[in-house]
Amino acid sequence: MNKADRKVKASILLVEDEPNFGAVLKNYLELKNYSVTLCPDGESGFETFIAAAFDLCILDVMMPRKDGFTLAKQIREQDDAVPLIFLTAKMMKDDVMRGYKSGADDYLTKPFDTEVLLLKIEALLRRSKSVSDNQQFEIGNYVFSVKQRLVKNSDKEQRLSPKEAELLNLLCIHINDILPRQKALKQIWGDDNYFNARSMDVFITRLRKLFKDDERIVIANIHGKGFSMEVKK
Repeated sequence: MNKADRKVKASILLVEDEPNFGAVLKNYLELKNYSVTLCPDGESGFETFIAAAFDLCILDVMMPRKDGFTLAKQIREQDDAVPLIFLTAKMMKDDVMRGYKSGADDYLTKPFDTEVLLLKIEALLRRSKSVSDNQQFEIGNYVFSVKQRLVKNSDKEQRLSPKEAELLNLLCIHINDILPRQKALKQIWGDDNYFNARSMDVFITRLRKLFKDDERIVIANIHGKGFSMEVKK
């Protein structure tokens, strides 16, 4: 089977300023049947993103003309649902937190195992397709459509990132009960380490802001156990 006959799994935007590394990673993902567009800096990455449709973006953090954090924020302004993976040469806590706050769904430190990256890509793409088309939850005045990752009421609607939707889905399943922290971390992030725990706290904060206009909805920390989403009558 030649390259033209392969079924493309998804379209990926790869923004990486190291030409050799970028070319090797692009070729690797293309061998795994992904369509990959490689951009050498954040500025061209954003121009490419707004000109075409992508299923997932992989962004280097340290880049000329526009860094990955800035690029992620601009992408999120255009599309608040497309999965974002950050690549970085350092694993400092502040950088990890800044990355998640910029809208990242996952994070990898260079050098990394390409098989791990592949698994993360597959997981992010699979999560958005794995839920029932008709599954919905009523949360106070809001309706959460799991498959569409959409939260809406009579005034507005908000599309969630894949991990936001997964976390909200688990909170809804455990509504007025406790969602164990370790369960959420292992099911969504795959590991309950410190960095994943802190990133989950960022996502919890985002969900609280989403429902802040309805005082009946409370997402509470249960010390030493996890989280509880309560909907008061």
